[in-house]
Amino acid sequence: MYRLLELNPQLQPYAGDIDLRMFLYRSTKERLLGEGQTLNDFANAHNYYGFHHVNGGWYYREWAPSAYQLYLEGEFNGWNKTSHPLTKLAGGNWELYLPGDDALWEGCKVKTVVDANMTRTEHIPLYARRVVQNKQSITFECEVTDDQKTFDWTDADFVGDDQLYIYEAHVGMAQEEGKVGTYRQFADYTLDRIKKAGYNTVQLMAIMEHPYYGSFGYQVSNFFAASSWFGKPEDLKYLVNKAHAMGIRVLLDVVHSHAVKNTAEGINMFDGTTWQFFHDGPKGDHPAWGTKCFDYGKTGVLHFLLSNLKFWMTEYHFDGFRFDGVTSMLYHDHGLGTDFNDNSRYFSMNTHTEAITYLQLANELIRQVNPKAITIAEDMSGMPGMCLPIEDGGIGFDYRLGMGLPDMWIKTVKEKSDEQWDIFQMWCDMCLRRPGENTIAYVESHDQALVGDQTMIFRLAGANMYTDMDKACHNPRIDRAIALHKMIRLFTLGGGGEGYLNFMGNEFGHPEWIDFPREGNGWSFHYCRRQWSLKDNGFLKYQWLGDFDEDMLKLTQENRIFDQRMGDLLLSKRPEKMLAFYRHGLLFAFNFHPSMSLTNVLIPVPQPGEYTVALCTDDEKYGGFGQIQHITYPTKLFDGKHYVELYLPARTAVVLKERVILPADVKQEAKKGGRPKKTAEAPAEVKSEEAPKKKGGRPKNSAEVPAEVKSEETPKKKPGRPKKTAEAPAEVKPEPAAEEAPKKSTRKRGPKKAK
Repeated sequence: MYRLLELNPQLQPYAGDIDLRMFLYRSTKERLLGEGQTLNDFANAHNYYGFHHVNGGWYYREWAPSAYQLYLEGEFNGWNKTSHPLTKLAGGNWELYLPGDDALWEGCKVKTVVDANMTRTEHIPLYARRVVQNKQSITFECEVTDDQKTFDWTDADFVGDDQLYIYEAHVGMAQEEGKVGTYRQFADYTLDRIKKAGYNTVQLMAIMEHPYYGSFGYQVSNFFAASSWFGKPEDLKYLVNKAHAMGIRVLLDVVHSHAVKNTAEGINMFDGTTWQFFHDGPKGDHPAWGTKCFDYGKTGVLHFLLSNLKFWMTEYHFDGFRFDGVTSMLYHDHGLGTDFNDNSRYFSMNTHTEAITYLQLANELIRQVNPKAITIAEDMSGMPGMCLPIEDGGIGFDYRLGMGLPDMWIKTVKEKSDEQWDIFQMWCDMCLRRPGENTIAYVESHDQALVGDQTMIFRLAGANMYTDMDKACHNPRIDRAIALHKMIRLFTLGGGGEGYLNFMGNEFGHPEWIDFPREGNGWSFHYCRRQWSLKDNGFLKYQWLGDFDEDMLKLTQENRIFDQRMGDLLLSKRPEKMLAFYRHGLLFAFNFHPSMSLTNVLIPVPQPGEYTVALCTDDEKYGGFGQIQHITYPTKLFDGKHYVELYLPARTAVVLKERVILPADVKQEAKKGGRPKKTAEAPAEVKSEEAPKKKGGRPKNSAEVPAEVKSEETPKKKPGRPKKTAEAPAEVKPEPAAEEAPKKSTRKRGPKKAK
């Protein structure tokens, strides 16, 4: 039995579907590979097709099985369309040999002329490595790159950090001027910011060539070309090499879920047919994005896409990929409007089994090229096994994006008053992760920053951001926004996953949405940049948010909180909107109540010892009121259990660092075995306890609480102790679900059509 079924016993009725998944994976590999071959041997199309400089001349090759005739035109022949025909070879391949080392040259502009269906058309070569726009004709042309030229890489010994803190970035808008930024600017200026902010991984968007800048890079035209919007191929290599020298891993936001439908700029209709790469008919058209959908069952398509992954890893040294639009790939209806509220939704005739096989092959290939590579799936459906090894019945990704988390925060902030927030339910939502599968937690990504949506800080602060962000200005709405922005991010990082992601600028509450240049805004870049000076000038409250984010990352990295898969819920007080949990040596305590401060809060802790305040959202250096002292709290013993007693002001979160002090009679035992690490998924049944009554009787069971879990009453206070704020019965730790929270797929990237 596959481990996927062991971890998810509720999937037993679908064991046959998992068997089919694995049969298709094995049979497809057998079809693609010769005896003794690996996927790494297979995925080398880029080394054969395209332009290759050899001793004494140049080869140009294409795969165009349905074409009648191919020609090469360009600057080398005065743009003569028919003077240089390609020779047709077996298997739909075409070849042209040009004698002489100077027959072509670096930067020589060319196009492919294709005769098919009684029509002659011009196209960009399929394996073009650089594509530029002609400023006079506004059309796109391929520039030849000389593959005999080599880049002086210095990253042979690079090994990325094993805990992911991802900075999602767009090279073009990562600068403050009203223009398109470059690879070199990003390398020389933005990487320093990312490093200082504490992020150890950068995820680059819009690197694959795209004709329309405003598509955010999600309508790819040329899969082997690094986008010329930002510079030349060697400039991107410079960026990656420098990031590695700084200890920063670089991931590529790869788009293999669809392609731009353009024929002159893209790969669509290259050989005169849609079915060269895509499904024919309506199945080949994405109903929401206006793009073309790949036919993952074709050998030629698999050769193209798998080689593309290997190309980016070997040519540009990317350390892995964030796969875009995975949910769209997994289902024939692209998951649009589907409510994944039942396991049958994952295993039906709607399931795109060929796409699943491709993703399995992709993950296997990536590990063969670089065993330390990272892959992340943008899947919001909760497909079982997405992040389990292939041999376990999985698809092979390392992480999936926790796409339900930003939806949760948006819904909460947008639709509920502060008094209606249910912190315990939010904790449950964060814990709804598939067992054994890693999640990247985040509050907001680029999706929430686009025009038409709002960033978290803008939802919290509104138009007051434009007038009241000076540190000398006091505004209650801004105070609330500053406090909640810090707490929301800390809550998500601390409990939401096994990795963390932030979109550039959101760490300090960047005030503007993203609006790419377009006719409707006069082709302005004003809202397509990052105003770093807002954080840097020292006069504005953005600095407080940025400083907090930096210290939050530093603390959680030093304590390696992701080594413990799930946080342990210690205490939940629903009416008071208070919650505390423990994760790998850190105690996180939150009071989300808008007005009620809590005194003498007794939080049960796993071990006796001391707990020292290491981070507090209310510190004055982060724009708070300084109501929490940075002191050490010794544990207190009640009825044989250990507690920490805290004061938690309203809208405040605090993180305390644990120092275990074992009693003398158990020290010797601890030396023998040591304290076990908490790395398992949370146990199936856990009691959530508050402090017991003072000695004199065993605590009574409280009134009935959810699902098979007991809760204990709040203790009575010792004489002379200050009165506590009223406390509700302790909430229970949620039973960890075997499934991710079902979400209704309504996401539409909606990139504008390429022009």
